[in-house]
Amino acid sequence: MITVFNVAGKCLVRDDSHSSIGDSTIWIDLLNPTIEEELEIERGLDIDVPTREEMREIEVSNRFYTEGNAHFMTALLMQAVAQDAPVLTNVTFILTGNRLVSVRYSTPRSFDIFADKACRGDPSCKTGAQVLMGLIELFVQRQADHIERIQDEVEGLASNIFLQKIEGKTRGRRLDVMLRTVGKSGHLSSRALESAVSLNRTLHYFAEAVKSDGAEPALLGRIESATRDMGSLADHLKALSGRIAFLLDATLGMISNEQNQIIKLFSVMAVMLMPPTLVASVYGMNFKHMPELDWPYGYPIALALMFVSALVPFLYFRRKGWL
Repeated sequence: MITVFNVAGKCLVRDDSHSSIGDSTIWIDLLNPTIEEELEIERGLDIDVPTREEMREIEVSNRFYTEGNAHFMTALLMQAVAQDAPVLTNVTFILTGNRLVSVRYSTPRSFDIFADKACRGDPSCKTGAQVLMGLIELFVQRQADHIERIQDEVEGLASNIFLQKIEGKTRGRRLDVMLRTVGKSGHLSSRALESAVSLNRTLHYFAEAVKSDGAEPALLGRIESATRDMGSLADHLKALSGRIAFLLDATLGMISNEQNQIIKLFSVMAVMLMPPTLVASVYGMNFKHMPELDWPYGYPIALALMFVSALVPFLYFRRKGWL
């Protein structure tokens, strides 16, 4: 699908029929484009629109390059974060002359949010570079929101792991839930870091591209500010990743300690039952001449001996602090 945005004063005018591509067109958004739509844009703008397979290339030279007067930048954006199933999607931005062409095969909310704002004139967009800058600033803002959410989850995890007492039958279940939550936070953090690194590279290449095209100082200042913000977000994500790794180690340690406690309990029970078992084995032997068998109180004495032989190890273990 091709969506065209034409500039009208400080606002953008959306045209889903893309019937009015002209001098006032500064943004062309390709969503899941067909081969015919790609060919139409390529003929109209004299550019080579990358295919979906080409957009997935991980080499820097395949993600950031210049062909003729067109600058190509492919960034990784996060999607479906609110559904706790974050995925990374590739989006290619092509700056050619005064126009921006975006190629995507997914629907990050940032595009719809920015399009609505730009059609109201906030922010003001008069060139393709300004549209791309506005999009990137929104990406950075939403990235910061995602990081704040991760940080809140990590704080809650730390409180649950170290401050709250987990007792009773639900202890093992709670630890399992904590382990899953730590893993989810770690997955979200790693995805956010990948996206932050990609956006940081995009900003650096964007700056070089607009400098070569003689961009105005105000745009360069916005790029520099966004680059600093994204760099600080990446550093914050690295710190969060380290803390999540610590919480993961702590949770695994608690699970291991829980298992050791169970094994220790069974070991102590086995040791406590060994002396009574020995007593029962002795008096369970079928010899003819066993004096204790003729004692009137032999049976209760044997039971008392078995009880005492189990009680002594129990008291010893308790005194040592093993129970």
